Amino acid sequence: MNPAKRHEIFRRLREANPKPTTELEYTTPFELLIAVLLSAQATDVGVNKATRRLYPVANTPQAMLDLGLDELMSYIQTIGLYRTKAKNVLASCQILIDKYGGEVPHDREALESLPGVGRKTANVVLNTAFGDPTIAVDTHIFRVSNRTNLAPGKNVDIVEQKLMKFVPKEFLQDAHHWLILHGRYTCLARKPLCWNCLIVDLCEYKAKTPAPANA
Repeated sequence: MNPAKRHEIFRRLREANPKPTTELEYTTPFELLIAVLLSAQATDVGVNKATRRLYPVANTPQAMLDLGLDELMSYIQTIGLYRTKAKNVLASCQILIDKYGGEVPHDREALESLPGVGRKTANVVLNTAFGDPTIAVDTHIFRVSNRTNLAPGKNVDIVEQKLMKFVPKEFLQDAHHWLILHGRYTCLARKPLCWNCLIVDLCEYKAKTPAPANA
């Protein structure tokens, strides 16, 4: 895909949604960190339902630790892998208190040292909480990048590297959110809604889906 096409794709996405953000609900970097940690193999809707009950009771590292494992699990048991996630949350809270004064560090290496926090989670926190121009490649971004030919790659690391290289700098801060939302609501996994896509003429996906008869 040529640079002019890439620029126009993001121009249109920005025009349609000038100030995109995560659909996870949070008010502090810590709440965002925990929400993203919980969101692995779960939906944002499901995570939000749990954190709406959890955060009024515990929204700091110490408050989470004070809850204890069993009570924390009772708040998040509707989320997949909740037992492992609860253990990771408490272990991360202890590290935040011991090493970072209870604050979420604005540092990739420090974030990735937390249990259950990988590169993708760190990228979300760096981008959304701290405003860094990072791109967290999840399944939606991976699919959109490959399907459209925007930044094709065999794995998430390659796609991330290509996006960081190819996305025009003026769009880099918000590219992560635009691509996720596009994959979540338009460029669907099983059957993309090509007839309802604002970048359909720029996309290089050959097997575009026609509009259904009742559309």
